[in-house]
Amino acid sequence: MPGASAVCNLASLQPRCDDDETWNVIIETPKGSRNKYSYDLHSSLFKLKKVLPLGNVFPFDFGFVPSTLADDGDPLDVLVLMDAPAFTGCLVPVRFIGVIEARQDEGGEKRRNDRLIAISTESHNQRHVRTIKDLDDHEVEEIEHFFISYHQLEGKPFKPLGRRGPKHAERLAKEGMERFFDQLQASALERAG
Repeated sequence: MPGASAVCNLASLQPRCDDDETWNVIIETPKGSRNKYSYDLHSSLFKLKKVLPLGNVFPFDFGFVPSTLADDGDPLDVLVLMDAPAFTGCLVPVRFIGVIEARQDEGGEKRRNDRLIAISTESHNQRHVRTIKDLDDHEVEEIEHFFISYHQLEGKPFKPLGRRGPKHAERLAKEGMERFFDQLQASALERAG
């Protein structure tokens, strides 16, 4: 395929920026979209995953931290609060402000499906927000409700368990990086062996 070598795998970009508190996020689904887009690792393209029911939209931009791996085998999910929606594929530097801890039931198995919450480093309206506690409690409840209803449509009950701050979100991202690089190393050893 002509030009195939020029295709960049966004999921393997640097997860961190130059400073200690800024991380990179690739936006999959912009705020206000009914369409849920998902990055396909094999084709390096964004695919339409599903369309939300009438009246349901993403409350903020939704994406992933590149070069990380969550327990479900996908990159870590992040909800990014910004002044205006970005676009699918946009690289956004963020600061983590916390995490909504959650459990999800899927196929009779209960597993963690935490949602990292971040602020764009370029945000004017949210620049004062340092932790999830700085957000209006009602706004966080609405975010939780969005994820509950989003997963309910798939028949995968989503139950928020608690809220944690930015240090916990950073720890989850670092663990996700370690899983990603461990898997990369294991794959390289498998190919070499």
